[in-house]
Amino acid sequence: MIEVVSETNLTEVLPLIRAYQEFYKAADISDDRNAEFFAQFGDSSPIGCQFIYKEHGNVVGFATIYFSFSSTITAKVAVLNDLFTLPQRRGKGIGRQLIEHCRSYAAKHGASRLQWVTALGNEPAQKLYDSLNTGKSTWHFYTYNI
Repeated sequence: MIEVVSETNLTEVLPLIRAYQEFYKAADISDDRNAEFFAQFGDSSPIGCQFIYKEHGNVVGFATIYFSFSSTITAKVAVLNDLFTLPQRRGKGIGRQLIEHCRSYAAKHGASRLQWVTALGNEPAQKLYDSLNTGKSTWHFYTYNI
């Protein structure tokens, strides 16, 4: 079952956010910072929303989308910035359901597309993404730390 993350269930997703950050080798992970940061997203937030997937009352996956804009298509876009499923629950369709839920949410909120990036070595995720009716970019992703 997919739910919107809110102040009532935010603490339930924090261990998965930590695991996601560890998977991507994030530096200086802080549960307090995560709680403060992810509290700003919600069903009525104009900047984005976070969703959890629960099985038998336990959170086993999550997705976060942020809203942005694209000058090349002059439209609002939704960025699927985070998608994570517990390793033991992968391959069960949870990621696919979260993506489709985010896609519907994005469309309902006026976005023209849902877009995301993943690590080149994240082949299990790419297998899922390639099985969807998606386009794959050849663009390079750059970051410039401030």
